[in-house]
Amino acid sequence: MGQVTMGLLIPFLGTSLGAGCVFFLRRDMGRELRRALQGFAAGVMTAASVWSLLLPAMEQAAEQGELPVVPAVGGFWLGVLFLLLLDRWVPHLHLGSEEPEGPESPLSKTAKLLLAVTIHNIPEGMAVGVVYAGYLSGGITAMGALSLALGIAIQNVPEGAIISLPLAAEGFGRRRAFGWGVLSGAVEPVGAAVTVLATALVLPVLPLLLSFAAGAMLYVVVEELIPEMSQGPHSNTGTLSFAAGFTVMLALDVLLG
Repeated sequence: MGQVTMGLLIPFLGTSLGAGCVFFLRRDMGRELRRALQGFAAGVMTAASVWSLLLPAMEQAAEQGELPVVPAVGGFWLGVLFLLLLDRWVPHLHLGSEEPEGPESPLSKTAKLLLAVTIHNIPEGMAVGVVYAGYLSGGITAMGALSLALGIAIQNVPEGAIISLPLAAEGFGRRRAFGWGVLSGAVEPVGAAVTVLATALVLPVLPLLLSFAAGAMLYVVVEELIPEMSQGPHSNTGTLSFAAGFTVMLALDVLLG
């Protein structure tokens, strides 16, 4: 279980490392740098959704004697609808935007920013949790689970910086901005642990949960990351960074999986 525990914590460590950039980098973040970081994260999440989640989901379903496309498509849409409901029901504010989303709420701007990142991180935590549940059941290799955890951790480094640096630029102290950055990633190990426990209780739903995590992650990519990396004057920065993130996750999955 020690290997599983470490695997669940690796993405959170990535977020904390990124948040720590606030102590070493300037407090403001340029548009092109933000585009690059968001594009990279989108690329990693897209590749992970396919190679680390959807393909293993179909393989697991086939081994259980099911038609692979059924849990893959069904779980994918459940994940999309789950994030859609969170997007509608939870008040939040995306970085770089002045208009909050979801229901009206008296929450502070900082709280809404944190909720936006929490919504973003829920599917990542579930993805890591479900692949480690697959590892415990023998359906996914230890290296395959590790490749996803490392991929999520790599893209969490810039995500942590995207939270802490703008907060510091808005007047937060560096330590306080770092704390908020770390806190933004806390939902991932919690969500991962809950997913591992749930899958252990109902093992046959593993293919469905793998696809669910894929759908939720791609919802975040299409609804949040791609629009944000494309804001402002035309630039290829986000697109090239997306390609870089995609190939990094693809290489990790092929080499370690």
